[in-house]
Amino acid sequence: MMEIEVRTQRREQLVDVTAQVAGALAASGVAEGIAHIWCPHTTAGITVNEAPDPSVAEDIVEGLGRLVPRDAAWRHAEGNSDAHLKASLVGASASVPVSGL
Repeated sequence: MMEIEVRTQRREQLVDVTAQVAGALAASGVAEGIAHIWCPHTTAGITVNEAPDPSVAEDIVEGLGRLVPRDAAWRHAEGNSDAHLKASLVGASASVPVSGL
């Protein structure tokens, strides 16, 4: 298992980790198989999407904000209930094929 640390600049942000995952795979020597990418944090998630068009990431963040508003009457007192719900909707992992590395 390899770890990748991801830092964000905003409370809600999609971060492209493709290069870090590819680097970890290259360092591991794996050339064929399945990479399982998992995020252990309860207010972050993993998704597969396109990166060349930044409006896609903006749409995802804005869409999740409409589905799960930050200022709803949540019971969880830490102020991040919406993040827990958004992470649950997105999911904590993705399994992606590895071929030809």
